[in-house]
Parts: sequence; structure tokens; C-alpha cells
Amino acid sequence: MNVVKSAARLKPQDYASDQEVRWCPGCGDYGILRAVQRTLADAGADTASTVFVSGIGCSSRFPYYLSTYGFHTIHGRAPALATGIKLANPALDVWIATGDGDGLSIGGNHLLHILRRNVDVQILLFNNEIYGLTKGQASPTSRLGTRSPSTPGGSSEAPVSASAFALGAGGRFVARVIDTSQKDMVEVLKRAHDHRGASFVEIFQNCIVYNDGVFAPFADKTVAADRQIHVSHGEPLLFGRDHCQGIRLKPGSIALEAVTIGDNGITEADILVHDETNRALASMLAAMEPPAMPVALGVLYCNPALAVGDRLTAAEEEAVTPTTADFDALLRRGDTWTVPS
Repeated sequence: MNVVKSAARLKPQDYASDQEVRWCPGCGDYGILRAVQRTLADAGADTASTVFVSGIGCSSRFPYYLSTYGFHTIHGRAPALATGIKLANPALDVWIATGDGDGLSIGGNHLLHILRRNVDVQILLFNNEIYGLTKGQASPTSRLGTRSPSTPGGSSEAPVSASAFALGAGGRFVARVIDTSQKDMVEVLKRAHDHRGASFVEIFQNCIVYNDGVFAPFADKTVAADRQIHVSHGEPLLFGRDHCQGIRLKPGSIALEAVTIGDNGITEADILVHDETNRALASMLAAMEPPAMPVALGVLYCNPALAVGDRLTAAEEEAVTPTTADFDALLRRGDTWTVPS
């Protein structure tokens, strides 16, 4: 009798390639790589059916460091390549690694379309608010006043919010994490992996050389409790050291405000409950910024819809069986064509 042995479950280190990792010491990308390897191990991912696709930038070295299939493509075009890979072989588990410059400037148009088409891939956007690979020029997410080689007098352009962009493009899964929060990042990546359709995860990633500490006003441990809110579906939007602060709908307007429970008769009953299927709420959460408001982290929006590959399959199954084509008759049928219903 033949004995079939099940494949041994892989550990996080089994997803590491034999390539030397060439990010700067202390770069936030290391934490993201560890979290992805942990996520793949927990998901039992098959290295032979997993593909990482990247564009250009520090983040785009990602495929080299994983023992899966990978494509290091051209600037901003990872979404286009990933779309082709997924549609050609829907059985593949496809991930995209991109940065704020690669994904929101050079590839902004491609990112928009993969989100609105709802291609079943996971998109990891490493947001360090700078072009790190090319020595620190301002990127689309750089804040007003950012001094860089390309903006020596300080950036005068309003920054793009990556999560707000994804929501505006029709993304069905939008989440945010910080590179140093390993536990939270793994949990969010698992949710993204389980989501059927385009999953967009913005990762606040510290560039230790060209933009060090840019997220410290809310990411530093000394201020995290008061400057971060970790949202969870069905749970009240509370934050603060003793969860004594919360988010409510500002009376008389369609806007959020941070309040302290106990002040002016405010109770926990006044605090909003997170509904991750509510796009309007997700958009308002994505727009919150310190110091007036905490930064919202976790799954801001998750409302699955049919992925583009599934829609195409359904359309093919419902298509009417074509009749025998007659090209000559088609050419001679006149100037007006009638499309049968």
C-alpha cells in the first residue's frame, strides 16, 4: 500500500530566499518582510503557486527575498503585470509590493484601475513619504513643507492620502498598519489574504536615511495611546491610555470629532461603533490626522464584491452559444447593424 505523506507545514524562515537583503540597516522594510513571511506560513501558502510582483523602488526589491515566484518589473507597472498574471492563472496567489512614489505617482493610473476592477490580489503600499532609492526627493505623499533635494525650500504641494485614494478608486478592502507593529501587521495581512478581490494595505514605513521619524508624532510609543486608534468591526471607536477617549459624529454636521468620555455628559453610548462595510465612515477615518484626531489603523473598510476574474467566468458561462459565423454575410448586411437582445 502506498502511504501518502502530507507536506510539512512551512515555517516563516522557509519563505526566505537565499538572496542577501540589501536594505539600509534599520529600514522599516525588514519588519514588513518578517510579517509577510509569518503571514505566508500561517496561511500555509504554497511557494510554487505564490507570486510577488513589484515595480521600482526600495520596496520593489521584495520579490528577491522570498522563495516564491517573483517579477521585478518597471516603474509603476506592477498592477498591470499582476492583473495579467492573475487573469491568466486564477489559481495563483498574487501579491504586489509597491511604494508611495511607484504606486501613487508613476503608477497611479495603474493602481487606480486594479482597484476599481477588483482584481483578486494583495497590494502592499510601503509609504515612507519620500523617494528613498533615488536619494530622498519629495514623493506624492510628502507633507507640505518637506525639505528634500527636489524641494529645497519645502514642498508646496498637498500630499496624497494613500488610503483615501484607494477608497476613492473603489477599493473593497482598505487597511493601514505601522511597520513596527508586527502583531497588528500580521493580523491585517491575514485579513487581506483572505479577502476575495483587491486588498489594499498602506504600511507606514520609516525611511531611516531620508525621512527618519516622519511618523513619530503618532507612531512613537510615548504618544501611541493618544495618537492611534485601532479600529475593529463592531467595536466602539475608543482610544487613549484607559480608552477614555472616543470618536463620535459631531452634532449638527457630517464630521467626526474626538471626545473625552465624562466631559460635558458624554458617555460611551455617544461613541461611534466601527462598521467596516461603511465606505463613508472609512473615508472619514482615513482623513483623521493628529494632533486634533488620532490616526486610524486596522481594517478601515471591507465590503467584498465579485472580483473581475469571477465576473469574466460568470459572463462566459452565461454567454449564448455562438452560431456559425458568416463573414461575407456580415459585410453585406448594410450600414446599420442590429444587435439581438
